[in-house]
Amino acid sequence: MKNHDLNPNTIVRIHNAIQYIEENSTTKLLLEDVASKAHFSPFHFHRIFKTITKETFTGFITRKRLEKAVDLLLHKENKTITEITFLSGFTDISSFSRAFKKFYGLSPKEFRSNAPSRFSKISQVKSKIGQIETRLEEYICNMENHIQYIESNARKLEIVTIKDIEVAYIPHIGPLENLTQAFEKLIQWAYSRNLMNGKHQIMTIYHDSVKITPPEKLKASACISLNSSKVDTSDINIRTITAGKYLEANFELGLDEFSKAWEGLFVWIFNKGYKVNSDLDAFDIYHNDFNTHPEKKCNITMFIPIQ
Repeated sequence: MKNHDLNPNTIVRIHNAIQYIEENSTTKLLLEDVASKAHFSPFHFHRIFKTITKETFTGFITRKRLEKAVDLLLHKENKTITEITFLSGFTDISSFSRAFKKFYGLSPKEFRSNAPSRFSKISQVKSKIGQIETRLEEYICNMENHIQYIESNARKLEIVTIKDIEVAYIPHIGPLENLTQAFEKLIQWAYSRNLMNGKHQIMTIYHDSVKITPPEKLKASACISLNSSKVDTSDINIRTITAGKYLEANFELGLDEFSKAWEGLFVWIFNKGYKVNSDLDAFDIYHNDFNTHPEKKCNITMFIPIQ
């Protein structure tokens, strides 16, 4: 079975189930219960689930829990391994440690000890003569370059509080540069419902971290805001971007500058003393069609949730 063999309603139901799993990955999840919520038999659900995600039901849940654990190990230094075990959805430390070592090749304790902090530690390298050379100047210069890039190029840069945003979306799993197909399907759906009228925002939600999740497993959503529109959404997935505090940054960027802007924003957040709220998803809003821009640039606003 291949993705193109599935009817749209089936795909919507499976992705509703995936969304349910992601939102409840730290609780007990049984195949029978999730399949029932999607109105499939367990056998049929698992077969279609594996076709879409390229993972088994159990494998998908384990990976999401392990990625949650990695995020906690990297950013919650005050949490013990035992606390992280339960916060990430595992029921005992031995099964967590076995799964973690099988997936990452290190125990959780070894991972935490060996994993360099992205910004707060200075990397060290061994020279040819066996001396330790601290790359402090390079580290500081890199930080300053990121911050200077953001403050020189951001047309708006401020902390804001947003309300819930209801969106319709086409899900995407895989490298982010392949999002085009999801947007083509979204635009086609939106045009047929007269939503491409300038009143609704085109957006991307990023559900995974590119520093934690393998490229082929990255999950994102190509979205359009619904703004309380009374349209039939039975043939498309819907979700809510959660209200909260976000860094809002507006840029005019070429497509090859997106990753630099995102990385720079995370450095800026750290430098200003904020922390990223990993319980919420980052997203961006596109304000123009870059194909119509004389320099093929996007007018884009990026939002990163912060604590």
